Amino acid sequence: MQASEQLVNQGRAPLPGGQDGMANEGADTVSAAEAKRPALPVVKTGADLLCSLLVEAGVDVIFGYPGGAVLPVYDALFSAPIRHILTRHEQGAVHAAQGYARVTGRPGIVLATSGPGATNLVTGIADAYMDSTPLIVLTGQVATASIGTDAFQEADIVGITTPITKHNYQVRHIEDLPQIVADAFHIATTGRPGPVLIDLPKDVTGGPAARVGLPDPSPLGYRVPTGPDEAAVDAMAAAIAGARRPLLYIGGGIVSSGAAERLRAFARQTRIPVASTLMGLGAFPNDDPLFVGMLGMHGKYAANQAITHCDLLIAFGVRFDDRVTGKLERFSPHSRKIHVDIDQAELGKNVAVEIAVAADVSLAIEALAKRELQPDTAEWIAQINGWHADWPLDAKRGASVLKPQTVIDLLAELTGRAAIVTTDVGQHQMWTALFYPWRAPRQLVTSGGLGTMGYGFPAALGAQVALPDRTVVCVAGDASFQMNIQELQTVMENDLPVKVAIINNGFLGMVRQWQQFFYDKRYAHSRISSPDFVKVAEAFGALGLRARTPQEAEQVIRQALSYDGPVVMDFVVEEEENVFPMVPAGKGTDEMLLDWEEA
Repeated sequence: MQASEQLVNQGRAPLPGGQDGMANEGADTVSAAEAKRPALPVVKTGADLLCSLLVEAGVDVIFGYPGGAVLPVYDALFSAPIRHILTRHEQGAVHAAQGYARVTGRPGIVLATSGPGATNLVTGIADAYMDSTPLIVLTGQVATASIGTDAFQEADIVGITTPITKHNYQVRHIEDLPQIVADAFHIATTGRPGPVLIDLPKDVTGGPAARVGLPDPSPLGYRVPTGPDEAAVDAMAAAIAGARRPLLYIGGGIVSSGAAERLRAFARQTRIPVASTLMGLGAFPNDDPLFVGMLGMHGKYAANQAITHCDLLIAFGVRFDDRVTGKLERFSPHSRKIHVDIDQAELGKNVAVEIAVAADVSLAIEALAKRELQPDTAEWIAQINGWHADWPLDAKRGASVLKPQTVIDLLAELTGRAAIVTTDVGQHQMWTALFYPWRAPRQLVTSGGLGTMGYGFPAALGAQVALPDRTVVCVAGDASFQMNIQELQTVMENDLPVKVAIINNGFLGMVRQWQQFFYDKRYAHSRISSPDFVKVAEAFGALGLRARTPQEAEQVIRQALSYDGPVVMDFVVEEEENVFPMVPAGKGTDEMLLDWEEA
């Protein structure tokens, strides 16, 4: 088997246009995939070799911004069969690469120059690390002889990013590049996905090189867990069989592992209700009767009640992060706990569990499904349905004042609940998570662990590049949209019909909500002024629309979705609308606030 084929089989990205890079071994004729495969570029320099290796690895697009230390790479890209998207800021480039990765499962590729170009990527790298997003980060570096001399635009990006990458490299010798590229893709896309950085000194990419094929990956000391052993499956099966109030607690690991279909079949087979983290939304359909909802700080009432009262918590591909658990002493106090995760470091890190299994969650679910478990959950499901009835979510349609929930409800209805939706971070993120009825994995693209404002719009850009035929909607706050508003030029330049829905409440909404509840309404520096978003959109050449009432909102969304190009929709909503439920800091998930008067 050829090296490039091996890497595809290890979870590497397929080539564009449905090409998977896999040859018909032993065949005398060229396969259809090989016939469509882009021709490898001529190799004269280290940068040419890099581009050749990237093409072999299946890279079809790079998001980046040029500078002095990466000019050899950009010169090689000039004739390479790789699309380059020039963003207007390196942070926009890395978030776009994240959006591309999140909707495809393939590694996003980002390229930036040394010094400030590289350091401008740091937030996106940290975000990708927290949310297990596969990235290959290519950074320029000063010439090897100048490293350590504080040369112009020098920064120790390897040292800076060591805590926030799955691994990183600095290429000192061109003969090391093929193995580094092979290992980087393998590490980024296997096990728990994450970002891998390759630092490229200018003399290495600018120096002479000859073509070398992509070798098999062989990162020293790197091992990926596979399926659970029989003893672990036995223990999990026994716990499930004996439970009367079991609850499946699912997270982003279900999406990363491609386990959504197996999860759905297992839940329906066992009749075990399912609650999801923010990152797991879409892995189980919202309209399934077994879906309890998103849990945690702003989770649904029924979901938080279920996690409090369950007698067995089955955690698949989650981190037990603080936004879910709340006060640890009050978290799921009556349950035995099973935790399955491919990252052994997560087992027992935040919450002690009775059964900890380091395994691919998809294989673990497959093994459990073969046991044909059928606990008696009828009474438990009835109790959960009672909680749903006690405090249902209200989209507030028909109100005379435009509510944020109404906007999300209209977006869901008019997109047929099928759009790719990206968000920034804040109140609008939580309303989107709660009110858009997710149907499929990779439908929601949002910043979970790091909570990065400015993420949503460039992530939408990357998602639209990856899936040009899908409707992509970015739900943004008036504050967060301004953080990467310059990428309007990128979507215009590349004919990307991204639709932006700004929830404009004149505040840093989540900050204001906390100030209202816990700081006696002292709104210190949380009110924000904004430009006229309609005029800004028009200045970039996009369509700008504004709505102030529910009726106008529906008209605006219909017009935006029918427009063949980028649209910025400015929804002027009620300023002091709050996100409920809400678990205050230091409280348990059973101590939810359901209304501001309870604070």
